[in-house]
Amino acid sequence: MMKPKSIAAAFASCFLIISLLCSCISGDQNETNYEGLSYNYYEKTCPRLEEIVRSSISPMFALDPTAPAALLRLMFHDCQVQGCDASILIEPSGDQQFTELDSAKNFGIRKRELIGSIKTSLEVECPQQVSCSDLIILAAREAVALTGGPLIAVPLGRKDSLSTPSKHVADSELPPSTADVDSILNLFAGIDMTIEESVAIMGSHSIGVTHCNNVLSRFDNENATSANMDPRFQTFLRVVCPEFSPTSKTAEATFVPNDQTSLIFDTAYYDDSIAGRGNLRIDSEIGVDPRTRPFVEAFAADQDRFFNAFSSAFVKLSSYKVLTGNNGVVRSVCDKVD
Repeated sequence: MMKPKSIAAAFASCFLIISLLCSCISGDQNETNYEGLSYNYYEKTCPRLEEIVRSSISPMFALDPTAPAALLRLMFHDCQVQGCDASILIEPSGDQQFTELDSAKNFGIRKRELIGSIKTSLEVECPQQVSCSDLIILAAREAVALTGGPLIAVPLGRKDSLSTPSKHVADSELPPSTADVDSILNLFAGIDMTIEESVAIMGSHSIGVTHCNNVLSRFDNENATSANMDPRFQTFLRVVCPEFSPTSKTAEATFVPNDQTSLIFDTAYYDDSIAGRGNLRIDSEIGVDPRTRPFVEAFAADQDRFFNAFSSAFVKLSSYKVLTGNNGVVRSVCDKVD
């Protein structure tokens, strides 16, 4: 079993090797465009966009192996709250209190400043062309590819929002750490995902960590604790995350890796789910629920199938409730409304 805080150094050197090996693009660029998006949206206005994004992000991944998981989470939390509109990057104005960033479910959101840094570079190359919302999607796409996952073809052309949702909206639209299979399948069905795609997008948990304040809730719920949890793994979680208050600073600062290879985008997450080693309730339950278990087993045995299903789910999620045309703007600075 992996030590929770020693994994970063062990895998830091793998990113450059993986990025060289991951050369195939997953996804059909001839598919119907999503909500006015296009696979060649910046072909004339900013042809070097993806090259610039990749060259900006790759060094960051080498310096901080945890950055990919942070960028993937940033995309999900932006898209899940009123759509993929880069609202999560906006700093609250003087007269605005309790924005989506104040939601406890957005605890630990990181790398917002990296999107802003890329935007600054692009404003020199392609001024007022590339939206911050597209940059979030491209950064998450690179996060998956540079950790060993598929290089996903994504349609572009999103516009940015002019405001940020309230804390209340984020609280209601982001799933809780106690989410079960029913709630997750219902959530992703609203984005037109199949059950297979829903199980695949949960594979985002293949990289990253889970903070103890989210793990502790399992110990308060007998059903959530007993559902497909290996007794030895439960003991491990109790040792790493002792019975302090879930809202304490210690619970927020302490974490466990999401799976046995938490810096590599692979199928170990599904192996762990089958074996009862899921950090969150949903991580455990998808390994036993009759609706999801067949796909968990299929992905554990077939990485290509997982990558294909994940790519399809990624495009659906990143195309959810997007602003296009005159319905949004291209912000010149990502954390401020022009």
